[in-house]
Amino acid sequence: MKRRVLGIDPGSRITGYGIVEEINHQLIPVTYGVCTLTHILEFPKRLKEIYERIDDLIHQYKATEMAIENIFYAKNVKSAVKLGHARGAAMIAAAKYDLNVSEYDATQIKQAVLGYGRSSKEQIQKMVFTILGIREELAYDATDALAVAICHLNTQRYKEVVDRHDWMLKR
Repeated sequence: MKRRVLGIDPGSRITGYGIVEEINHQLIPVTYGVCTLTHILEFPKRLKEIYERIDDLIHQYKATEMAIENIFYAKNVKSAVKLGHARGAAMIAAAKYDLNVSEYDATQIKQAVLGYGRSSKEQIQKMVFTILGIREELAYDATDALAVAICHLNTQRYKEVVDRHDWMLKR
């Protein structure tokens, strides 16, 4: 089965995205970038832009599933609520296409990509570049979104191996 995962690093001002496809256990970057919303002053219009951009990505690149970063602990409640709205806008776009949406904490993403849950953004970026063979400069938001997609693919592959092993033990 062809898997094409849209990873999302949500934000109310900058939302990172990255689509990674798994072909014969190799991870291939399909597209990646950021949706910059700082020029849009009204918050509801920023949410609409996030929804439309994610909708376009899913439609154009035929994503089969979506993975999104969970809300982290925030000192500023207002910021956390805005981040929740941005996540919701992206999730509604995925729901339009009946995509399964998986959510991962930042530490889970770092653990799945680098093996250490407290890695720096620079370390994550270097590993994402290594895994996907990317040689150009990217914004951290785009790299984080690719890391979310890689985390999802690695997590799903691990679950499949465990399920297969459990099935064999029950025979």
